Amino acid sequence: MPNVIADTSPIQYLYQTNLLDLLPNFYGQIIIPFSVAQELAVGKASGISLPDITSLSWIIIQQAKSVSLLPLVTDLGKGEREVLALAIEITDSLALLDDGLARRYANLLGIKLTGTMGILLKAKQNGYIHRIEPILNQLELLKFRLDATTRTSVLKLAGEG
Repeated sequence: MPNVIADTSPIQYLYQTNLLDLLPNFYGQIIIPFSVAQELAVGKASGISLPDITSLSWIIIQQAKSVSLLPLVTDLGKGEREVLALAIEITDSLALLDDGLARRYANLLGIKLTGTMGILLKAKQNGYIHRIEPILNQLELLKFRLDATTRTSVLKLAGEG
């Protein structure tokens, strides 16, 4: 099983759609960088519906040792940079990223990745959910950025389009 390192977005949107339990079901432990833990705590304190990650036994908070590996990546948030840094540091890692630019950097760095859509497709394939379309509708109401082409592709892959 890979060492899974999650950014804020997959944690947030899976939680807000009541599907956060997919992560420990699929991957066991999830590593989140310290900056992602901070982002989640600040968001929760400001009233955003987010989990209290300190109460989740399957989440490990870990500081990246080599954030300096990515000093020129100034167009990403701190969370995305730390996810990428940890994915470089930790062997056999899988990064959970939704941000398009962060995903492009991960591809350039040879980091395996998936995101919220990939997790939903895996959930459908494994029988955890029956339909993806209602979840996509809910995500759009939550302001999840999903362009029409990606939505159509996800629905086709799920056998719903």
